[in-house]
Amino acid sequence: MGSKELIREINSSLVLGELRGGLVSRTELAKRTGLSLPTVSEIVGELIGSGVIEERETASSGGGRRPVLLGLKPDAGYVIGIKLTETRVIAVLTDLNARIVERATAVVGQDDVATAVRTVAAVVKKLKAGSSPVYGVGVGLAGVIDRANGVVRHGTYSDWHDIDLAALLEKRTGLPVVVDNDVNTLVANEQWFGAGRGVSDVAVVSIGRGIGLGMVLDGRLYRGAGGGAGEFGHTKVVADGPLCDCGGRGCLEALIGEPAILAATGAGTIEEAAGRARAGDAAVQDVFAQVGRTLGTAVGNLVNLLNPKLIVLAGEGTRAADLFRPCFDEALRQAVFDGLQRELEVVVDDWDDEAWAQGAAGLFLGELFQPNLRPDEADRPSLTKRSA
Repeated sequence: MGSKELIREINSSLVLGELRGGLVSRTELAKRTGLSLPTVSEIVGELIGSGVIEERETASSGGGRRPVLLGLKPDAGYVIGIKLTETRVIAVLTDLNARIVERATAVVGQDDVATAVRTVAAVVKKLKAGSSPVYGVGVGLAGVIDRANGVVRHGTYSDWHDIDLAALLEKRTGLPVVVDNDVNTLVANEQWFGAGRGVSDVAVVSIGRGIGLGMVLDGRLYRGAGGGAGEFGHTKVVADGPLCDCGGRGCLEALIGEPAILAATGAGTIEEAAGRARAGDAAVQDVFAQVGRTLGTAVGNLVNLLNPKLIVLAGEGTRAADLFRPCFDEALRQAVFDGLQRELEVVVDDWDDEAWAQGAAGLFLGELFQPNLRPDEADRPSLTKRSA
């Protein structure tokens, strides 16, 4: 792509990014994007012609001509979001506002790459039928994911190493595919629908079988040099502590992940352990209290490093938040450096698997609406390119 085309693509994405937030006039778009009014008007004309945006209504005016408000046309296209777990494919079809239109699930394991790819492709085909245009697919799964290249460097719950999952799925589906760590899909959902809307520094800590972390720093999702940022569960918190699935000892995940809680309580499920604690079992209550203290200290260290404005606790483990939250709050208060907690907010969001899939769609939509900032990003998925 030449420099002129790249600049035009960036400018169109800037306009689309502003329209994603609501109704805006041409004049206001020019102010927000820093583009000239003639440039904005030309881009708007092209986007209206392609059916991506539309004129909605006129706004009040202090005098003179009333400005026309523009808005994204949600049904101008669709995106598919997928959460790939150890045993299932959870998928959703969303409009351009990431609102769910259709759903589909399938049973699959991660033991065999080819089978997993065929199953995901079949689910995509099912959701794609009758919906047009479908711009692409976002996939979230646990592991170290090289987002830039769509490669699973290491699958947390599988023997996947250096699997070019995006390319395999693109060949099967004929659609652009974005692959990312599944916790980042929770971050995307927070940015679209949750407490993270409009917040530029957010840390999302997922609690469940594993302990994960997704980060938005200065308004951008942070993945690290190789896509491995956020392995919060494998930070070492106890010297010579219990053995972790990763092979190390004393990992946060080995202390407070679901398997550790079940081993300490003798329960078959977290729901059973939580039920016993709520029924007055003091020993199980102590286990959850220790979970809160350990997690609170670890998150406090995270706050000292990153100074986020918002911490979101998410994942299936938050269903027991009432049992560990008091000790978590106290440990967090004690761990955070003086002054860093003044504007810090902590919220609990009990997202289900469908929300992870919806977040995966949101990750792909983020690619469509976010401008390409460098020439080497010119081939990223683009709503304006695909709908021209």
